Amino acid sequence: MEGWLVAVGFHPLASNGNRVAPRRVLAFMKLRFHTAALLLALPAGAAYSQHSSFAVATIRPSAAEVKFEHDGSIEIFGNTLRMKDVMVQSCIKWAYNVQDSQIAGPEWIESDRFDITAKSDKPANEDEMKRMLQGLLAERFGLSFHREQREMKALILSVASTGAKLKPAAAPDAPPYRQNSANGSIAKSMPIQEWANFIAGPLQMPVVDETGLTGKYDFVIDFTGYIPEPGKNMDVARPDATGILKAVLHDQLGLNIDAHKTRVEVMVIDRVEKPSAN
Repeated sequence: MEGWLVAVGFHPLASNGNRVAPRRVLAFMKLRFHTAALLLALPAGAAYSQHSSFAVATIRPSAAEVKFEHDGSIEIFGNTLRMKDVMVQSCIKWAYNVQDSQIAGPEWIESDRFDITAKSDKPANEDEMKRMLQGLLAERFGLSFHREQREMKALILSVASTGAKLKPAAAPDAPPYRQNSANGSIAKSMPIQEWANFIAGPLQMPVVDETGLTGKYDFVIDFTGYIPEPGKNMDVARPDATGILKAVLHDQLGLNIDAHKTRVEVMVIDRVEKPSAN
């Protein structure tokens, strides 16, 4: 179960085996779109062969879903990267710091789920783990891609006129942490760009960070009172996910999201395969 993500509009799509495939938001705000000189770009990086490699890695079919987490869970412990119930798309997003809308590939990368445990020869920070995961995706999944720009609708994240309502992280050197619940999310040491990447998933649109906020922050968002209670107002249309999230971000974090049209750099996958044997 994905908690508030379901409540604001995630729906089951086609199943893969006995698993429920990723849920997507189907309702969007009806806004007027304008052209803006914006670019949501993929990070430049060296070829995977130049990355440090994991000393050992195991990839298995997912043993169990991670409650409330559509993309599964990703944790770093010293020299170990542990990923549970992740899709290949989840891995690509985390490794390359991109959003769902920036990945164009086969359907199975958004449905097949895996548990991945990878270890390096020595402790590594988050950026180092991401570079090693890029290499693992190329080596074990045969991932290759090219980049191209596409024009599409996007949501621009900015600071509201009343100012941001964000608390600087108590532990800014700690890796970003986020956990969903039935009613909201808790975030610690969270960069705003990473938060934008997260909310782009349920909104199924690119989210461009134009807040100018470069630090890390601790915050909580609570959807209580914004989402109709089960059994009430059942005669009205399904909740508008974008409208609800827009209200919550403005009221609780002092942030706005507004729709525009922009050019987005997309990873077009040329090749990806089911993982090779351990």
